[in-house]
Amino acid sequence: MDAFALLIAATLNAGTALAIAGLGLLINERAGIVNLGAEGMMLVAAIAGFATAVHTGSDWLAFAAGMGSGAIMAAAFGVLVIWLNTNQYASGLALSLFGAGFSAFVGIRYTQEKLSERPKFEIPGLADIPFVGPALFRHHPIVYLAMAGAAALAWFLYRSRGGLVLRAIGESPESAHALGYPVRGIRLLAVVVGGALCGLAGAYISVVYTPLWVEGMIAGKGWIALALTTFATWRPARVLLGAYLFGGVTMLQFYLQGEGVQMPSQFLSMLPYLATIVVLVAISRNATWIRVNMPASLGKPFHPGA
Repeated sequence: MDAFALLIAATLNAGTALAIAGLGLLINERAGIVNLGAEGMMLVAAIAGFATAVHTGSDWLAFAAGMGSGAIMAAAFGVLVIWLNTNQYASGLALSLFGAGFSAFVGIRYTQEKLSERPKFEIPGLADIPFVGPALFRHHPIVYLAMAGAAALAWFLYRSRGGLVLRAIGESPESAHALGYPVRGIRLLAVVVGGALCGLAGAYISVVYTPLWVEGMIAGKGWIALALTTFATWRPARVLLGAYLFGGVTMLQFYLQGEGVQMPSQFLSMLPYLATIVVLVAISRNATWIRVNMPASLGKPFHPGA
């Protein structure tokens, strides 16, 4: 039971970064913008957050640095695709490649750096409950903020005027423009907020989840977060559920190894990515279901007055 409690705790930790990045990309796509640069933004944010933590000793300043770097990269991407009408898919891939190279270059001097002793977090009273305490109540505050963020985003999208406007822009930017809404400005804001959340996810990985810097340490999590938005049919609660599902698959390899299951380590390592492919294939078999749930203007450029 203790081992199973630790598996649940590890699943929540592993899924948190995916959930935060997935929620950010959901905001982008609800506004009609596809950003394939999540992997690059998370890598740059990871080194920005780690370097800030090394020099200041503050995790929260590290998170702010990660969010800032993600927002800046997303803003540059937004200007390119929203105002200059560059191809969203090509621009996102370029952003991802840039982030991988830039983070590797900047991070050379931080490869051997170590962070100070990591603080322990627990909710008083609840953390001592057998099984439930270790599984659910001994996590970093960011884990709980991710859960609260999913609930807040669901309320914003479906219960607020701002969320209605955002969804309307994702469905028909021409109609929203005709009603007087600044479509380009709102799309840019959505892209920047999404980039900041991807940045927070990257900083969380390098500062909390695996407190060190290694080149390419995001290891495909940005791409999995992109797949999550489709898996979740663009709904925040399902993004959270999918993130924990993929996080559980990631941690399952270590659990099985600890239980003495004799399987090739290469097979266990590929489980998260195999699960991603299987889920996307299963979803894509129902094209009507995807079309009904997907924002109608997703990936399509908008030209005011055209």
